[in-house]
Amino acid sequence: MSSTAPLWAWLAAAGTLVIVMAYEALQWLPGRSTPDTLSRAAHAKLRAEWLHALSTQHGSEILAVQTIRNSLMSSTLTASTAALGLMGTVTLIGAPLLSASLNHIPGEPFAFTPRLMLELALMGTLFAALACSTMAVRYYNHSSFIGSLPVGSAERARWQDTGVTYLRRAGVLYSWGLRGLLMVAPLVAGIAHPLAGPVAALVLVAVLVGFDRFAQF
Repeated sequence: MSSTAPLWAWLAAAGTLVIVMAYEALQWLPGRSTPDTLSRAAHAKLRAEWLHALSTQHGSEILAVQTIRNSLMSSTLTASTAALGLMGTVTLIGAPLLSASLNHIPGEPFAFTPRLMLELALMGTLFAALACSTMAVRYYNHSSFIGSLPVGSAERARWQDTGVTYLRRAGVLYSWGLRGLLMVAPLVAGIAHPLAGPVAALVLVAVLVGFDRFAQF
């Protein structure tokens, strides 16, 4: 594979991906040493304590189901948005790319460009957001059954830990799905112009820093 794209275009496209990936990798460090400083860890703890608190209050089953249903609808909306974005991207980018591959003349170089790299990353990001959001719906759905079990019953006690685990997983998956949609911005900017990608990635990271830090008020 070859490309006539200039070096600066390759560096800009690579920088778009590296900036976001490096930020996400660095999130594991405080997540392992001081998890309470990260919003995702604090919110996971909140969901666990919420279910434990409701499990001590008789008559809270309807409240639990309604609250989980609201979260399930949010995940459904994220999944639908990712699905629509993925279908549009495949229609506008994937179909022409597949056509070019099928009609490629043997022996001639197939141009792999920075734009193509970002387009493939865009489709992969949208698919990952769709998968995470869909799995979040699955876990929220199972959690709603557990939350509707009568408080004080043997069945509720038996499934309590599973419900906490499912709520934690659903929250993390929903967070990743929503984050995937945000990561679309620098990829689209990079497709429009290579130099716009790193700038958009830096802006996204600056925004995520504020959302990812948790402070107890």
